[in-house]
Amino acid sequence: MKTIRFGIIGGGLMGREMASALGRWFALDPFPVRAELVAVCDLQQSAREWFRRVPTVRLITENHHELLAHPDVDAVYVAVPHHLHEGLYLDVLRAGKDLLAEKPFGIDGKAARAIRDEAARLNRFVRCSSEFPFTPGAQRVLREIAGGGMGHILEIVAGFHHSSDLDPDKPVNWKRQVKTCGPTGVMADLGMHVVHIPLRLGWQPRRVYAQLQKIYSERPDGRGGMAPCDTWDNATLHTDVEIDGREVPMRLETKRLAPSETNTWFIEVLGTDGGVRYSTKEPKTLWTFAREKGKDQMWQRADLGHNMAFPTVTGGIFEAGFPDFLLQMIAAFVAERAGELGDRLGCITPDEAVMSHHIFEAALQSHSSKSAVAPSW
Repeated sequence: MKTIRFGIIGGGLMGREMASALGRWFALDPFPVRAELVAVCDLQQSAREWFRRVPTVRLITENHHELLAHPDVDAVYVAVPHHLHEGLYLDVLRAGKDLLAEKPFGIDGKAARAIRDEAARLNRFVRCSSEFPFTPGAQRVLREIAGGGMGHILEIVAGFHHSSDLDPDKPVNWKRQVKTCGPTGVMADLGMHVVHIPLRLGWQPRRVYAQLQKIYSERPDGRGGMAPCDTWDNATLHTDVEIDGREVPMRLETKRLAPSETNTWFIEVLGTDGGVRYSTKEPKTLWTFAREKGKDQMWQRADLGHNMAFPTVTGGIFEAGFPDFLLQMIAAFVAERAGELGDRLGCITPDEAVMSHHIFEAALQSHSSKSAVAPSW
């Protein structure tokens, strides 16, 4: 069995989650490619030390160039603040490695295009992270849409809600400042998860009307003072897309201040003959709707188990969680790289990542002008 050997640049939360997922690779049953973590880079010694518990790791360094020069590394997962994406991603590509990038794939559209174009020039395999479309519920939503039983699609709603910033005393971090997060703020932070499925289905917004909110303009700096917060906290994008020659409204929501929501990803698609909706707030529940002439209109609830695109040893009756979604996303990256993806959902492509920046930059223009703006495709 062929093995793909990963390196990680950025040993924080998502770097540790990546290591954990690769450590569970044997749970994929069967799978045509083996994957393992062999190298880790982080500037902080405390972060690096955590990875000494991973038995497959052969190199731990603070110098990403040392990791990229290691002959055993085939592909690199990079999880760092957005302003570091372009430089590190280009270094990965120019070192002859494939790349699993974190969203938003560059701090802005210019950076995203530079990364995409360099990947194409060097013929490297590059995909971008977005875990939640790999939930069993999201996969079922895709199958329901593909089944064609909804009639004419009437409206689409997709979003990702946090309540992590409701406390004004929460200290500032890099996601709250434009210089490190980027001008699109919460859209850069959460938006890739929201647009993954719409863009894969070909639902590209023709116009964007955005309502953006900045709630707290400063937060504690952790040193007894206050620091400015200049990113957008909440964003609601009213868009329209063309489906089968018809104009269809699509609403996209990304919020850091959404009361009662810890970490909720959701999608709903309604048509003249049926509909489907799923939310990670009820991770085992899929709602479907079918309209029959002369009968009551009713939503039906299906109880989902651990039914993944890539089968695992986990029993189908058990619940799936974030570590399972992450494992499935990495499996999609590895399978597509090996030509084994088949008809399964793949990770976000560089072109789709660039499209997301066009959408969110149109949202900035829309909010400023208080008018609908066409993305610059």
